[in-house]
Amino acid sequence: MKFKIDNIRKSFVRVFGGGVFTEDFFLKNMRFLIAIVLVMFLFISHRYKVLQQMAEIERLQRELRDIRYESLTISSSLIEASRQGEIERRIEAAGLDLKVTNEPVYYIDK
Repeated sequence: MKFKIDNIRKSFVRVFGGGVFTEDFFLKNMRFLIAIVLVMFLFISHRYKVLQQMAEIERLQRELRDIRYESLTISSSLIEASRQGEIERRIEAAGLDLKVTNEPVYYIDK
């Protein structure tokens, strides 16, 4: 039991004390390890940027949908206000002396 605890303690001290980085394996592959760490940072930053862009796209789609509904509402109210019966009612409510003509329109040719 004592033998295993001593080995674990030595391994722990070697890893966290920095002795692992002085071994030949790490010294020979240091460029490769740095490249792996760099690629990991690039991957994480790229993923973060993509998530931000996706959130922005969702926000813009929600805003576009709201604006479309608002446009439809305004369009329907304008169509309703431009109907002949509605115009006649507003003329009467305003007290204007305008009447709808029953005579057809005449075009004068040159």
